[in-house]
Amino acid sequence: MEESLYNLNIERAVLSSILFDAGQYEAISEKLAVGDFYLPAHQNIYKAMGILHKKEQPIDMEFVKHELVRNNHFDENALLEILAANPISNTTAYVKEIKDMGMKRNLITLATQIKQVTIEQNLDANEVADMVEKKLFEITQDNMQLDFKDGEEVAVDTLDFIKRMKDRGVNQLVGVDTGFADLNKMTTGFGEGDLIIVAARPAMGKTAFALNIMLNLLRKGKGVAFFSLEMPAEQLMLRVLAADTSIPLQNLRTGNVGEMEWPKLNNALNFFEKSALFVDDQGSLNIAQLRSKLRKLKVKHPEVELAIVDYLQIMASTGTRDRHAEVSEISRGLKMLARELKMPIIALSQLNRSLESRNDKRPMLSDIRESGAIEQDADIIMFVYREDVYLYKEEKEREKAAKKEGKDKEFKSTYVEKDVEEAEIIIGKQRNGPTGHIKLKFHKSITRFADEHALTVEHVYKPEAQMQGIPNESISMSVL
Repeated sequence: MEESLYNLNIERAVLSSILFDAGQYEAISEKLAVGDFYLPAHQNIYKAMGILHKKEQPIDMEFVKHELVRNNHFDENALLEILAANPISNTTAYVKEIKDMGMKRNLITLATQIKQVTIEQNLDANEVADMVEKKLFEITQDNMQLDFKDGEEVAVDTLDFIKRMKDRGVNQLVGVDTGFADLNKMTTGFGEGDLIIVAARPAMGKTAFALNIMLNLLRKGKGVAFFSLEMPAEQLMLRVLAADTSIPLQNLRTGNVGEMEWPKLNNALNFFEKSALFVDDQGSLNIAQLRSKLRKLKVKHPEVELAIVDYLQIMASTGTRDRHAEVSEISRGLKMLARELKMPIIALSQLNRSLESRNDKRPMLSDIRESGAIEQDADIIMFVYREDVYLYKEEKEREKAAKKEGKDKEFKSTYVEKDVEEAEIIIGKQRNGPTGHIKLKFHKSITRFADEHALTVEHVYKPEAQMQGIPNESISMSVL
């Protein structure tokens, strides 16, 4: 390894500075990973410092030595050289230099790996490209794991997690906020690396449900990536606007917007222009393309905390002709991508038609199309179910049968169409929590789901209030 790719004196100076002033460790650890140090002995010392920090023990000569001896990593000469180095009060330039050289070494290693998999292993070009993108993301995001985590490190990391959760206070929400109180209680939010499947039969509202979650996050200042394989971005946006402004979707589609509704619509559009919303409506997207796009987006916009794929079964293949193998590749790819990017991914899924022949049409895990791989890879599987959809369908079938028998004049409809319908979110699988169901309300005309017991306050724009000097923000609210 060329000397220009490492500098042992700089590494010793930084480690010496931490031993001299342990308070510097926290700031340095935010920028440097263990693998950024070149010398293995320096890596072991820095790792020992990290363990002591998590245990809330002193980071000094005696404790570091004890930690190294306990793990058979003690190198007396290396430690003496560090103690002999002059500690520095401002480590910023030194830390930057170590980081830069560490990244260069990783890039050289990656170049060697590219040659190996391309020539020696003769991998497919798409596989090589995906490997390169993944490694580059890991290098730039400090996600590289050099070795196994031993029992002590796993135990310390787990204790650190428990302490962080305790510091949050009595808060059931650990992951990404879904926007629905009862769903948050049951799931504690969507966690980092989770693959969440939202499945339903057509017209049940699975896209609307995902958009409601998206809208909630955007309103909290978070970023969302939406891959719309089924409909163009403009149609997707109409649904979001309907849910956000309470202007009926059909009115937005036909341009039937009243004079009093235009300011409300403009306010919403101005918000979305500035929000961290990213929509990809390429219909023929495959898993390799999706991985590439989301990695690049996450690097450029780290504020993106959730990705949504609508929907799983219409993603294109990367080459295989076997449908089950194809779906398995897609679901496994999404799960691994969620873990790699440390963010939840929601994938929408269709259900088999066969469930409609049952008396109880509430979905089950076996109803998911090509369910084996999806059920295995998903951390959470939830179903959207609205009984009114089937009641309406049955009523239309009875009316059709009456017309066929010439009894259409005698037919009397018993179905009462409601603008607000009962909805259920059925959790059929949850890797780290209970299964069960929650009840929601579905406001059909504006494609909005809401908590069953929520006090719904419409997002109403009242210009007459502004004439009286009342700010619009104080009288308008979007409740999802």
